[in-house]
Amino acid sequence: MVRPYQFYFNQQTAANNFFQSNINIENANELAIAEFDNMVEKLRAYQIKVNVVQDTKDPSTPDSIFPNNWVSTHKGGTLCLYPMFAQNRRAERKSTVINFLQTNYQIENVFDLTDLEKEGTFLEGTGSMVLDHQNKLAYGCLSERLDKVAFTHWCDKMQFKAISFKAVDDKAQPIYHTNVMMCMGNQFVVICLDSIANEEEKQIVLESFLQTNKEVITISQEQLNHFAGNMLQVFDINEKPLLIMSEQAYSALKTEQLKSLEKYNPILPISIPTIEALGGGSTRCMMAEIYLKPA
Repeated sequence: MVRPYQFYFNQQTAANNFFQSNINIENANELAIAEFDNMVEKLRAYQIKVNVVQDTKDPSTPDSIFPNNWVSTHKGGTLCLYPMFAQNRRAERKSTVINFLQTNYQIENVFDLTDLEKEGTFLEGTGSMVLDHQNKLAYGCLSERLDKVAFTHWCDKMQFKAISFKAVDDKAQPIYHTNVMMCMGNQFVVICLDSIANEEEKQIVLESFLQTNKEVITISQEQLNHFAGNMLQVFDINEKPLLIMSEQAYSALKTEQLKSLEKYNPILPISIPTIEALGGGSTRCMMAEIYLKPA
């Protein structure tokens, strides 16, 4: 996780992230840092190992709190770097974070896709892709932040099967990141099926869940708007699962949905209202999972 230095509304990402709200929040930076620190404290209290890298003053990176968009790690020692839509987000690929990973973990190879930025082609990490690591499947909704050719190329290189589709919000606007409408757990998947308008694409996605024995827990467009799709299943030091979501997402879910989720893992709701409002992302976006072996 990257602790922000200066968090604020990013005008560049607002072009296609309709979850952002350009509202005046007094002391927004201090509030966001406090929300971040509280989240780290809560995760650690549940015996989740959290590495925190402090963001730097220069260059100014308002969205540094969402590292999973520009970097991902994978078993076998692969580090992936991704092409970012917003120019000021490209500066998030700071040596402080990369050096931390190289110092503390075994990295065998780097898969760098950042040159695609020159072509105006983007693939924003595990924001734009939702990965089923167990079954080597990658789900991606097409948008300005996920180019189909780049997505297929990544999947070929990383030996994942690509499953792409179009997804829209309740105003028929393209959903910018797959991880706001879908969350993959080991035994379940949370998804807003209403966002996939094309019936054929919807059936392909559902068939894939059926083949991989996932319980499908559906959420509505209204719940999606409250970040109920943006959650992450993490594992503590004893390999026990825990489902992380925001308090806003938790409050939006119905009793039967929560019961379905709690069959597989306890739920940890975390309050991050400032980060959600100005950043247009939630708890899942704040965590970049580490699948590397310690150095």
